[in-house]
Amino acid sequence: MSTRVFMHDSIGSTVNARESYNSNSSWFCHRLQGLKSRGVFYHDNPLEFGGPLLLAQLSISALLSAFAQFILTPLGESAFVSHMLVGILMGPTIWGKNNTFLGKLFPRTSFYVNETFGFFGCMLFMFLVGVRMDLGMISRTGRKAVAIGVFTVLFPVGINMVMASLLKKNVKLDPGVEKSLYFMAALQCISSFHVIGCVLADLKLLNSELGRLAASSSMISGIATWIWMVVGLTIRQSKYRGSTNNSLPWMFFSAMLMLMTIVCILRPIMHWMIRQTSEGKPIKESYIFYIFLMMLGCAFFSEIIGQHFMFGPIILGVALPDGPPLGSALVNKLESFVSSILLPTFFVFTGAGIDLASIHGLTFSIVELLALCSFVGKLLGTMLPSLYSKMSLMDAFSLGLIMSVQGITDVLMLQQAALLYIVDKQSYSMMLASMVLLTGTITPIVKFIYNPSKQYMSSKKRTIQQAASNSELRLLSCIYHQDNTPSMINLLKLSHPTTSNPICFYIVHLIELAGRLSPLLIYHRPDNRDQDSFQYSNQSDHIIKAFRQFELQKRGTLMVNLFTAVSPYATMHDEICTLALEKRVSMVILPFHKQWSLHGTEEFANQRIVNRNIIRKAPCSIGIFVDKRTLGVVTSVCRNFYNIGLIFIGGSDDREALALATRMSNHPDVAVTVIRVIDMNGKRSHSLERELDSDTVAEFKGSINNQKHHIYKEQLVNDSVDLVGVVRSVENSFHLIMVGRYHSSESPLFMRLTEWNEFPELGYLGDMLVASDSECEASVLVVQQQKIAGDVGSVNHRHLVDEFAVASTPRFNAQVWPLS
Repeated sequence: MSTRVFMHDSIGSTVNARESYNSNSSWFCHRLQGLKSRGVFYHDNPLEFGGPLLLAQLSISALLSAFAQFILTPLGESAFVSHMLVGILMGPTIWGKNNTFLGKLFPRTSFYVNETFGFFGCMLFMFLVGVRMDLGMISRTGRKAVAIGVFTVLFPVGINMVMASLLKKNVKLDPGVEKSLYFMAALQCISSFHVIGCVLADLKLLNSELGRLAASSSMISGIATWIWMVVGLTIRQSKYRGSTNNSLPWMFFSAMLMLMTIVCILRPIMHWMIRQTSEGKPIKESYIFYIFLMMLGCAFFSEIIGQHFMFGPIILGVALPDGPPLGSALVNKLESFVSSILLPTFFVFTGAGIDLASIHGLTFSIVELLALCSFVGKLLGTMLPSLYSKMSLMDAFSLGLIMSVQGITDVLMLQQAALLYIVDKQSYSMMLASMVLLTGTITPIVKFIYNPSKQYMSSKKRTIQQAASNSELRLLSCIYHQDNTPSMINLLKLSHPTTSNPICFYIVHLIELAGRLSPLLIYHRPDNRDQDSFQYSNQSDHIIKAFRQFELQKRGTLMVNLFTAVSPYATMHDEICTLALEKRVSMVILPFHKQWSLHGTEEFANQRIVNRNIIRKAPCSIGIFVDKRTLGVVTSVCRNFYNIGLIFIGGSDDREALALATRMSNHPDVAVTVIRVIDMNGKRSHSLERELDSDTVAEFKGSINNQKHHIYKEQLVNDSVDLVGVVRSVENSFHLIMVGRYHSSESPLFMRLTEWNEFPELGYLGDMLVASDSECEASVLVVQQQKIAGDVGSVNHRHLVDEFAVASTPRFNAQVWPLS
């Protein structure tokens, strides 16, 4: 046996090292390296010792990957592309094979230790991939998604195999390329649910119509490609040198044995762990430890039977119940460390294995041709069924691009193929580079051409003001916490549903997506069927019971429809806006992100983000409800009525608020006071606006029919000081104060008020009533009328929506009276 000593010590020789190590005629020799350094004060170089060197490599890989993500994510690039680019930039393509700096920082002696850490992180990551997969999506998949998933596999495989056959017949190829040509063609056609799901999450498209279709289709195509790739690699491995003639049946039998063990033994154990966990309680640490042992055991057994060591952990992850309490606990404990520290190391060493300088022109052309054919096949396989089902051309094209992306699972399959000598070094490097190039090109294009909010854009007015007074009113309310329930029920009572003016009320309990990749929208049936099949039902149980009880009290006048939306906060607004459009809702009511209690105030930043997105994109009117809770006794207010005050200055938002107040005035236990503020010095530029304001006020005055408990009065003001005085004089005279959200900052009445705008989402008046320096103890409802393109066009309006300042200060206690 010959001995071969490698002189190149940089990270760029990754693939060469693996090939040489696997060869029976090669040795890898290096100087014995110590583990722990005594420190620079003893003249020890930390980079010459295993421990400090490993820490330095992990730190640099994580830091550079995070920096690349920070730069590239706003451009629409996925995390996969950012990580791989860091690896390429640290490899021989940029620095050459004998770079001194990389030779010191990533010496050959550290290669196997670091690759072990990287693969361990990758194993944990793929285990979490399995945890977050929802196989139930397959049963819920429609015919369109099935057709797209099937054609996304058949088209690229068929085109690539035909192209590979033509190349083999008509082009003189290198022996290594010719041997692996059909495998290269097949590897280019891999599809993965996780890769597409991660891209959808990066682009914030999980809740969009396109995102849901892509996720369902990729589940079908991903399972199909994974099955035939695992089978193909197993057959190829059975022919690997040193294997016995009857190894193939044993490999398949062992794989099926492990699969049955996971499904029939380990999965029931995990369900038992969930049953032993009380509702609302975290999973025991001992259970988490046992899950880790199961994962390591499955990985070890996969290696024993000749499968990829990822095989067992992925199957175990899929078998593990997703969502809370077990799935979400595992994701919360592992995801951040694995994704931020361990996984970048894997990608850095993988990307560094790409040596574009060593690739011959013919190999480059062949790999790129197959990659292009695969891309065209996936694009056609997606677009043809989509266009047949009446999808728009641009949406079908965007979906085709999304279904063509590649990621970590493609890399793992390619590495396994390289390990089995199915793919040679040049093809391996070029295929990795083509993955980065293809995905890096696709995601920015999708971000640029596809706007998910267009699916719920409406040219039809859906407002309280436009709703007929003698027809059904449709409202939608978001619930973030159980504490929001009483205030929403009380507000619903104020809306006064009757047999002649019924209300259809949609309640959506919003829960952050954790422990799974695909979002959920659960409809809770009135007969409570199928409730136990959802692990999220327990979290919504008290909310459901409260609204069902209220519906029974208002039988015949109120219909309640309850949903639970499980989604990332970044895309939660898509769920609400889509539902509001589908149900033809006139107003969406949002709880304010700041909550008052006996112990002070609490703010929820994620809730504020969701509210902001809904305010900007809702296809109907918006109400932001600031609940001050039922704590003290408001003075100077008659106990016989629930007193509502409305400050009316003018504009579409004020008219919408007045339309809602007019409806509330029909309640026998409600007293409405409208204070119209008139600018003595200013002149409204739009006469049409003045006419609309006057007509709305006239409707209110006509509806109250001189009822003494309803009041309309006008207040003359000269400037912003007078306006503040009016607001301060009435802020504690009502239980609920209603205001419009948007008023022009150019008006003299709002001069300098923009400098003190603490909560821009509430507008100037709403902020004045809720800000830290306000003594207002009444609850506040801020109303925004539906904005159709071209309605507002004001720079100030956009500024008001986009700019947010956060302040947290204690508040006074307040009262909201419940109505009987």
